[in-house]
Amino acid sequence: MAVELERRSAFMVERLEVAEHGSGHKNIDDDGRAKRTGIHYTRTLLTASAHIITAVIGSGVLSLAWAIAQLGWVAGPAVLLVFAAITWFTSTLLADCYRSPDPITGKRNYTYMDVVRAHLGGAKVQFCGLAQYGNLIGITIGYTITGSISMAAVQRSDCFHANGHGAKCLASNYGYMVIFASIQILLSQIPNFHKLWWLSIVAAVMSFAYSSIGLGLSIARIAERPPDVRTSLTGETVGVDVSATEKVWRTFQSLGDIAFAYAYSTVLIEIQDTLRSSPPENQVMKKASLIGVSTTTIFYVLCGCLGYAAFGNAAPGNFLTGFGFYDPFWLVDVGNVCIAIHLIGAYQVFCQPIFQFVESRCRNRWPGCGFVVNEYALTLPIAGEYSINLFRVVWRTCYVVVTAVVAMIFPFFNDFLGLIGACAFWPLTVYFPIEMYIAQAQIPRRSTSWALLKTLSFGCLLVSLVAVVGAIQGLAQDVGHYRPFRTQA
Repeated sequence: MAVELERRSAFMVERLEVAEHGSGHKNIDDDGRAKRTGIHYTRTLLTASAHIITAVIGSGVLSLAWAIAQLGWVAGPAVLLVFAAITWFTSTLLADCYRSPDPITGKRNYTYMDVVRAHLGGAKVQFCGLAQYGNLIGITIGYTITGSISMAAVQRSDCFHANGHGAKCLASNYGYMVIFASIQILLSQIPNFHKLWWLSIVAAVMSFAYSSIGLGLSIARIAERPPDVRTSLTGETVGVDVSATEKVWRTFQSLGDIAFAYAYSTVLIEIQDTLRSSPPENQVMKKASLIGVSTTTIFYVLCGCLGYAAFGNAAPGNFLTGFGFYDPFWLVDVGNVCIAIHLIGAYQVFCQPIFQFVESRCRNRWPGCGFVVNEYALTLPIAGEYSINLFRVVWRTCYVVVTAVVAMIFPFFNDFLGLIGACAFWPLTVYFPIEMYIAQAQIPRRSTSWALLKTLSFGCLLVSLVAVVGAIQGLAQDVGHYRPFRTQA
């Protein structure tokens, strides 16, 4: 043990000396890549926490009141806390796998797939890529849907304020999807995660703002004591609110919604790769994960429980835009604007790994193609000199356009989020972190630790499967009643 500690200390001292005193290597990190330039430890912790909060507090928070309404006062908060604990625990395991084989002195792995390749290899790398990038694409589509819903809600709120609550206020989400996509086309030219920190901080502030507004509106509604609001220990009542079959399906769907609300493992490694090498990245990432998950869990429990108390078993799928509570209208408008701004930033957090994956593959395959590899300096009036790559401009623009078109064709909110969350939760949040930790720590088969970790993984697999079934059933119902490109009332 003493020899191991001495080896790690020597390695850390060498890295610090190279970073701080090496004249020829002051801009080079310990692996030969460009140096990660966090100004101070607190800033790297702050930006990592902001990335996590931006990724975690997303559109998932808007569906939690509905999820609690399906599960009730007992199971609802309990499931939220269990998902939070599992997410935090497995995120600490994943943070230790960033370097391999040693979590402090090992080789850096820049993406989730790289980490899986280093620790597990084989077909599991392809399975990881399919799960991660499929989930990221789904999230960007979901955020396009939710962002447009929030923008359209501002139009409807203003209409109700001007013409009364009895007015027939129609609003089409499709034009707002085009606006959302146009903004994303511009922001998608931000080269990488390292340049994205300011957008994540803005988005994190917006998430706190609209969550707080939602809480305030819920408290105001609770104070009014609406006579039609009913809550119970078990949620929606069979035979009164729903049939027995609908109760089962909706319970399954609510698990998927809660799983989606905690989805950030898909970008954890990419976030960790932005941290400075000193102090060790895994230590900073664990602290950032604790800050991010605990902060968001507090908001989730408050939003879910107060939203359920405000609207009862009839809680809407989107508790800020779908419940028709339009006074004070200006506050509702501010909340929906904050949602839209947050999702604009969150979209970039989730699509950056997709961009980096495709672009690195193309650079490796066509290293001599100027269209793919050449960077051109462009001087902008405020931003100064900015690097432009033609392939990056074309490819990222096409990606944003395609996700917007898919969102227009399938503009379903709750069930879409539930399906994404259910499909991604087990493989990316639970299975791979546990398997890689077992391999890295060399935990003996059939030991107590091995058995507990495997039991946790199997239990989460069962939860994911029932959530997938529920989400698919809900989507099937949505598709059966849906007419594309129709203005929504």
